[in-house]
Amino acid sequence: MNYELREMLPSDEARVLEIFRQGIDGGISTFETEVPTAEAWSMGYFNDCRWVLENEHNEVVGWCALKPVSKRECYKGVAEVSIYFDNEYQGKGLGSVLLKKLILDSEDHGFWTLQTNIFSENETSIKFHQKNGFRIVGVRKKIGKLNGEWKDLILMEKRSENV
Repeated sequence: MNYELREMLPSDEARVLEIFRQGIDGGISTFETEVPTAEAWSMGYFNDCRWVLENEHNEVVGWCALKPVSKRECYKGVAEVSIYFDNEYQGKGLGSVLLKKLILDSEDHGFWTLQTNIFSENETSIKFHQKNGFRIVGVRKKIGKLNGEWKDLILMEKRSENV
C-alpha cells in the first residue's frame, strides 16, 4: 500500500475529528469525552506542524499536530504531541512516518522540547514514543478521572539536539 504524507488542510477537519472520536471511544488515548468543534480543535493547536497521512484512496488515515503547553514566553519552544490513527490503520508501523516528520518540522519551527502524556495502560503508545526518541520523565499518579476512574499519566519528552 502506498501512503502520502502531507500538510493538514482545513478540508481535512471532518476526517481528523472522526479519527479523534475513535481515540475518545477507545478510552486509553485522551481525557476528552466529546469531540470538539473544528474551530475549537483548531484553536487548541499550533497552526504549524500539522500533518496527515493518506492512503492510496486519498483518505486521511492518521494525523499529528502540536499543542502549546503554556502561553508563557519561556515555554514557546515546548509543545505537546498529538498523534492519532484510524482504528484500521493502527499497528501497521505508520506512526513513525508521521512522528518523524513532526519532530523534524517542530525543530524547523524552533521547538526544543516535545512532550506527551500517555495513559499508563497504553503500553503500545509508550513503546512507540520510546522507539522514536522519547524518554519517560515521570508518572503523574491519579492526575485526573475519566468516566469516574482515576488515571495515571506517563509524562514523556524528546529534547531536540538541534534547537
